[in-house]
Amino acid sequence: MAQRDDLLKSFLTANGWGNADRVLLAADASFRHYDRLTLNGEKRVLMDAPPPMEDVRPFLKVARHLEKTGFSAPHVFDADEENGFVLLEDFGDETYTRLLKKGADEKGLYRLATDVLIDLNRRDESESVPDGLPPYDEEALMKEAMLFPDWYMPAVFGRPTDPRAADEYARLWKEVFPLVEAVPRTMVLRDYHVDNLMILHGRDGIKACGLLDFQDALNGAVTYDIMSLMEDARRDIDPALLEEMRERYIAGMDDKLDRDAFLTSWAVLAAQRHAKVLGIFVRLCVRDHKPRYLVHIPRLWKLIERALRHPALANLKDWFDRNVPEEYRIVPECQP
Repeated sequence: MAQRDDLLKSFLTANGWGNADRVLLAADASFRHYDRLTLNGEKRVLMDAPPPMEDVRPFLKVARHLEKTGFSAPHVFDADEENGFVLLEDFGDETYTRLLKKGADEKGLYRLATDVLIDLNRRDESESVPDGLPPYDEEALMKEAMLFPDWYMPAVFGRPTDPRAADEYARLWKEVFPLVEAVPRTMVLRDYHVDNLMILHGRDGIKACGLLDFQDALNGAVTYDIMSLMEDARRDIDPALLEEMRERYIAGMDDKLDRDAFLTSWAVLAAQRHAKVLGIFVRLCVRDHKPRYLVHIPRLWKLIERALRHPALANLKDWFDRNVPEEYRIVPECQP
């Protein structure tokens, strides 16, 4: 720890911020944390992403690509890639989450966030996706989906998941993942929700929406981020608002989408994401001693049950009904 503190001091001093006041700005579900630096009336954000647990290079690649293509990602002033320090533009404190809690115009905020995705995703893949971005393919989707039998089910049943049930679960996902390939591909930011979106005053149009936490971006379906936005594990969203934003997105994509294929891919990706997040939230409690995410589990079950009603997911719905009946769709009493 002392050695890392010395490396950090050297990084800040080399960039003229060695004497800045520093306060914790945010910590997330990973090993990263963020500090706000203040010096002579100016502000910066310090990302501290300790290797080998974290790698700042994907963040830097995506941040620079987004800024270059006209979106409001934090400007990177300097970075020490080897040691995991990044000096960033400070976007302030007006996250969507905070604004919505204060009673801000919900529909207006979601329209702006939807329009950002329209602008990004209706571009050709060659323009929207930075070179070398890994694919969000069947292998990646499957790895995430398996977090449900690997973490959630053992927590609620008190025993490891039966391998036969896990194998059937994987086989059923493998049957539906090809349905995702029926829509165009883009850069998927993957954590596109109200905690990671900000309002930036003094910027017009889509640039008024600040983007955060996109280091896990992949090359995947244009459906994913709009689904992630409107099927949020962290807050309830009126179904009428969801439908309005989904229609706004379809209309804005300039006939690039086949409606039925898009809606089917939405259902598949929604079910996959919610199953993944159920596993992640339990893992955060059991492995990482972060139980605060468990409060969202009842909402996640409502979301996944809605997604599983799509006809394309009938076999997966049957698997859930047989293997995780309603009395086990609970907040587990997980033990770290």
